[in-house]
Amino acid sequence: MKRYNFFPSLAILAACLSLLSCKAKKEAPEEKLRDIDVAEVIVDSVVLHKTYPGHISSDNSVDVICRVDGMIITQNYTGGTFVKKGQVLFTVDPVLYRNTVIQAEATLASAISSRDYAKSHYEAVKKAFQSEAVSKMEVLNAESAFHQAEASIMNAQAALSTARTNLSYCTITAPVSGYITDAIHGTNTYINGSGAPVTIAKIYENANFTVEFEIEDIQYEKMAVKSDIFKSDLFRAMPLQFRDTLMNEYTADLTYTAPSVDTSTGTIVLKGKVKNKDNELKDGMYVMVSLPYGYDPDGMLVKEAAISTDQLGKYLYVVNDSNKVVYTPIEVGEVYRDSLRLVTKGVKPGDRYVTKALLTVRNGEKVNPVLKK
Repeated sequence: MKRYNFFPSLAILAACLSLLSCKAKKEAPEEKLRDIDVAEVIVDSVVLHKTYPGHISSDNSVDVICRVDGMIITQNYTGGTFVKKGQVLFTVDPVLYRNTVIQAEATLASAISSRDYAKSHYEAVKKAFQSEAVSKMEVLNAESAFHQAEASIMNAQAALSTARTNLSYCTITAPVSGYITDAIHGTNTYINGSGAPVTIAKIYENANFTVEFEIEDIQYEKMAVKSDIFKSDLFRAMPLQFRDTLMNEYTADLTYTAPSVDTSTGTIVLKGKVKNKDNELKDGMYVMVSLPYGYDPDGMLVKEAAISTDQLGKYLYVVNDSNKVVYTPIEVGEVYRDSLRLVTKGVKPGDRYVTKALLTVRNGEKVNPVLKK
């Protein structure tokens, strides 16, 4: 019987399968990496700011007051509108004060008449005395009566002036131009203003405002050691932010630093001037003041839109030298030029970070980074 050796044939078959397998592997397409936009951490000189809460107030707010007693019979404006200096705002019932003026005018006329008679009598007595027709005592009495009559005129004139002034107070006008509040006391309200003036409205001149805020005494000390820092041009235009975005951007010119520290709070009051644009600002508005306190000549900046937030804080997706995405926690500072953010910890100059597809990129994913400016 003839025997066949199958082992060499099996070896040849295995070798052929191995070759086919290698060929198949070589022909399999490589995995395509997706393009991901990245940017590099840039370095620039940055002015450092610290933010403090404050409020703004009108540089000139004036009370509209009533100085007489009487019923308010007219209100000649609408609350919240602009009024001009001298504009009639209210009228108080003038009847009583008009009658007082009439009485004072009559009293003055009577005093003038009495003075004229006393003067004529005094002149006649003096002539009679020269001819020894009257005594010296009669001359002195006539002279005294004349002087008393003159004094009565002065009293009557003063009373008339007061009466006319009180009558003028019945017409209440705007002491300054500005925006006026609603009436505190409106028509048909009786006011007792003669004893102590009563405020019935308020006018705000809204062209110029003062912003007031407080900083820690330790922060002031850090800044004060830098010679003339408060004279820097940076303090002529301190950025202001309000609770909501306004039509205009605002800055404050630092004009006042309190000469003492409030020992109860450990703070120092600072004030700055603000120009009101388009009557947009209102007295008492809350504001955040960005106080410049120094420079960082090597500030690391990234795009604000590339920063994400989770329970652990702020982070970036950094692409390393192997083109792998790395979840990187960071610490941040202030916004720079509206779209950039200062990073104080977590990255270094030249690091590449993901700027788009932030919701789909994954930690550890290998990507094809496309550098964008």
